[in-house]
Amino acid sequence: MTQTAVADKEQVRKEAGARNPLLATWHSVIGKKIVMAVTGAVLVLFVLAHMAGNLKIFGGADMINAYSRSLREMAVPELGYGQLLWIVRIVLLTCALLHIVAAYQLTILNKKARPVDYDTKKDVETSWGAITMRWSGVLVLIFVVFHIMHFTLGVVGFQPGQFVHLAVYQNVVAGFSVWPVAVFYIIAMAALCLHLDHGIWSGLQTLGWSTTENAKTLRLASRLIALVIFIGFILTPVSVMAGWIR
Repeated sequence: MTQTAVADKEQVRKEAGARNPLLATWHSVIGKKIVMAVTGAVLVLFVLAHMAGNLKIFGGADMINAYSRSLREMAVPELGYGQLLWIVRIVLLTCALLHIVAAYQLTILNKKARPVDYDTKKDVETSWGAITMRWSGVLVLIFVVFHIMHFTLGVVGFQPGQFVHLAVYQNVVAGFSVWPVAVFYIIAMAALCLHLDHGIWSGLQTLGWSTTENAKTLRLASRLIALVIFIGFILTPVSVMAGWIR
């Protein structure tokens, strides 16, 4: 693309932004960071709720299976069976897409502004979460796709006829009885933990909640939330592999 074409494209973007403040915000660096922070917050809340739901498996098959059915019966009869769940899924998918697009575009902008990477070894404040942010995000994305195909659709990881719709307890035991699947799940949760360790902290900074007085407290809180999520999610595959859940 020539310099003239780039300039023309930038002019069109500025004119569109002048007409639409939301579009102008999206095209700015801070706007993309705000989108990442807000969508990230929504996704973290979902992860916490999902983790709490998963832990119902320790209450037995009846509890976790009834919980799965109740998710599809929410707002009935005002809404049809499963409709509210689909609304939630669409909101989560939209947040995930916006989060990914904003992250990708910020990465491109950062590379253009700083073609030579900083030497992270010299920055004592740099965490493993920050260093692995991009790769952990990619691994989590791959895991989400696999997870949906595995436990939601039952099209991978099961023998023919083994997956039974809404039989969550039985499906989880069968799914995690395949040790490579359980190990992959644990590795993916470790990646999620690293991603959240830095992501929650970064989001709090972007939204202006971090001050010199509470910075250390928020940093610790971010790390603790990430660690709780990691432990909460790996309890199930570890318990199945250890024979505590069968």
